[in-house]
Amino acid sequence: MADVARLAGVSQQTVSRVLNESPHVSPSTRERVLEAVRKLAYRPNRVARALVTGRSRTLGVVSFDTTLYGPASTLLGIEHAAHDAGYFVSIASLRSLDATSMLNAVERLGEQGVDGILVIAPQESSARALLHVPVDVPIVATEAGPEHDDIPLVAVDQVAGAAAATRHLLELGHRTVWHISGPQDWLEAQDRVRGWRATLDAAGAVHPPLLVGDWSARSGYELAARLDAEENVTAVFVANDQMALGVLRRLHELGRRIPEEISVVGFDDIPEAAYFTPPLTTVRQNFNEIGRRGLLLLLRQIEDGERRRSRETVPPELIVRASTMAARG
Repeated sequence: MADVARLAGVSQQTVSRVLNESPHVSPSTRERVLEAVRKLAYRPNRVARALVTGRSRTLGVVSFDTTLYGPASTLLGIEHAAHDAGYFVSIASLRSLDATSMLNAVERLGEQGVDGILVIAPQESSARALLHVPVDVPIVATEAGPEHDDIPLVAVDQVAGAAAATRHLLELGHRTVWHISGPQDWLEAQDRVRGWRATLDAAGAVHPPLLVGDWSARSGYELAARLDAEENVTAVFVANDQMALGVLRRLHELGRRIPEEISVVGFDDIPEAAYFTPPLTTVRQNFNEIGRRGLLLLLRQIEDGERRRSRETVPPELIVRASTMAARG
């Protein structure tokens, strides 16, 4: 920093102000300092800066099973938002979201000096574990998570997304809508079931038996045989696009025409959904917005020094493609 100050003809304090983006520096002085930084290839010492400011400019993220599209996309959205805000991200990826694993991850991230922690908390076990995190740890739950006074939460409105998918099929004239859900201990799967049932109730439609999958294309493939065996199945809402892909494949093998005989709606709008055969009608989640809002909540908590009750809801969007059509007859 002394070398930069000498080359730019300013004090070290002025260099510090420029590097910390203080508004109290003239444009010409700022440019001289930045030019000196470029010429000397100067990089601030993050450890030294943390000792002075008490901030590491690093955030922790506790994640789980990033092979799944939802958690992986949420993590990417958080990373993009953190990068745009000038923060680094340290990730603790867990094999299970029990209370012990969660608390150990929070402790490890705390030892690394992170300023706060975002948790991708999709299961009931993770929701319960979050309630044991010390109150002095800045923390925000994303994607799903507990509705608890002490844990700020950012999540897509899963109930509204499921309702939009179900309503779309009912408005096409289908008398009822079957549902293939995700695992029953996943909070998002539970919300999608609630949205599906509530929409059927509002329309006075009967509830077909709930079919439970595990998010994989394989489970959708296997459960599609059950749909084929049932009479009068004309529409199915599948809780994610991977399972919907399995459904489409199995129904095609069984000689069922999509959407002429059975309309199919998925959830997530994965990048490949538009290229399924046929292109999949689905519900899009805005993971970048989840990351942005989660980061803002966490930074506000870090600045204020206390948690405040907050629930940020991101609206979903129904994307209509060629896998649905009006019911026949």
